[in-house]
Amino acid sequence: MAWIWWRVLFALSLALGGGFIGHALGAAQGYTVRGALAGALIGVVLLLIRDVLMGRRVLRWLSVGAHEASPAMAGFWGELGSRIERALRSRERQAEAERERLAQFLTAIEASPNGVMLLDASEQIEWCNQLAAEHLGLDRQRDLRQRVTNLVRAPAFVAMLQARAFEQPVQIPHPAGRGLLSVIVRPYGEGQRLLLTQDITERERADAMRRDFVANVSHEIRTPLTVVAGFVETLTNLPLSEVERKRVLALMAQQAHRMQSLVGDLLTLARLEGSPRPAADSWLPLARLGAAVELDARGLSAGRHRLAFDWGQGIELAGNEAELLSAVTNLVSNAVRYTPDGGTVEVSWGQRHDGAGEISVRDTGPGIAAEHLPRLTERFYRVDGSRSRDTGGTGLGLAIVKHVAQRHGGELLIESTVGEGSRFTLMLPPARVRLPVLSAAAQGTGW
Repeated sequence: MAWIWWRVLFALSLALGGGFIGHALGAAQGYTVRGALAGALIGVVLLLIRDVLMGRRVLRWLSVGAHEASPAMAGFWGELGSRIERALRSRERQAEAERERLAQFLTAIEASPNGVMLLDASEQIEWCNQLAAEHLGLDRQRDLRQRVTNLVRAPAFVAMLQARAFEQPVQIPHPAGRGLLSVIVRPYGEGQRLLLTQDITERERADAMRRDFVANVSHEIRTPLTVVAGFVETLTNLPLSEVERKRVLALMAQQAHRMQSLVGDLLTLARLEGSPRPAADSWLPLARLGAAVELDARGLSAGRHRLAFDWGQGIELAGNEAELLSAVTNLVSNAVRYTPDGGTVEVSWGQRHDGAGEISVRDTGPGIAAEHLPRLTERFYRVDGSRSRDTGGTGLGLAIVKHVAQRHGGELLIESTVGEGSRFTLMLPPARVRLPVLSAAAQGTGW
C-alpha cells in the first residue's frame, strides 16, 4: 500500500510546487493568492494529463489481449498494471486447469463402456462420445444440434421421450441390425437430459442360453422321473409276473442310470467352469490314457464295430488326467453310439508341424449336416433328439470336451460329411506335448 502514500505525496508536491511558482509569478503582478491557486491548479492538471497518458497505455495493453507483460510504469499505474496482469494470469491458469479437467473428463467418458449423449431442453444433441454415435448410427460432428428423435426413430425410444417416462430403460434394436441396445435417460440441469446406451446383445444371448439350459435340464430330468414314477405305481398297484417285474425293474434301472449320467455330466461341467486351469508340468503317458479309453469303447461296442487305436509311442501329455480321459472317452463313446453295426471307428494320435498334438476320432456313421456343426458343442443341442436319447447320450458330452480343450489351451475341431462319417479332433498346444527322447543308438539306426 506504500504506492498510495507516494501518489498522495506526489500530487501534493505538484500542487504545492505549482502554487509556489504561481505565488512567485503573481507577486510581481499583485495577484499573489490567485497566482498560487492558478499554479496549484496547473500542477493538478499536469497530474491528470499524466494519468490520462498512463491510462491510455494500460487500455492499449488490455485491448490487444494482455498477452504480453504489463507496460513498465512507476507508481500508481505501474502497481495497477501489475495487479491486473497478476489477476489475468491467475484467471488464465484457472481456465487452463478447467480445460484440462474437462479434457480428462471427456477422455474418461470416451473410455466408458457405455455410450454417453447430452441433450438440451429441445432434445437436440449437444455432445456424444464415439460409442454412443456407433450405437445409434450417428455422426458425432454432423449430427450435433439435431433433434435426436429425427435421427433415432425406434418407437419405444420416441415414446419414452414423449411421455418423459425415464424410470426404466428401454430396449431398441441396433440400427445396423447387429443386436440389441439398452437406453437410459436421466434428466439434469434446466430441462437437459443425459442419455446412456449399452450393447446388451451378449447379455441377452447369455440370459437366453441360461433359460434354455434350465428348461433343458428340467425336461431331461423330468422325463426319466416320470417313467420311474409310472413304473413304481405299476409295481405298487398291479400284480406282475416275475418276468414282467424284472422287465419293469430293468427299465427303471435304465432311467435311473440316465439321470445319474445327466447329473454326473452337469457336475463335471460345473467343476470345469469353476476350477483353475490344469498345470502344464504334470505329465501323464498317453498310452495309459488310451488303454482306459479303449477298454470303455470295446465294452460299449460289444463287438458290433471295427475298432482301431493308435496312441503313438512314448507320447506324454501335460494336464489333468481325469479331464483328458473324460474328453477322449466322450468323443470315442459318441462315435461308437452313432456308428451303425459293422461300421468303423478309428482313434489315432498325430502331431502338427508346429509341435501341437491331436487325438482324432474318425467314424463311418451317418455324418452331420453342415448347418449343425457350429452348434454341436452347445449344451443339450441335438441333431436328432429322439435318436440321441435312444443311444443314451445326455447332450452334454461335446460341451464337456470343448471346455476341457479350452482349459488345456487347445480346441475341438469338427469335420463331417453326410453319408460319409465324422472326424472329431482334440488339439493340444505344443507346450502340453512331450515326445520320447531317443537314445543315441536308436538315432544312429535311423529310428
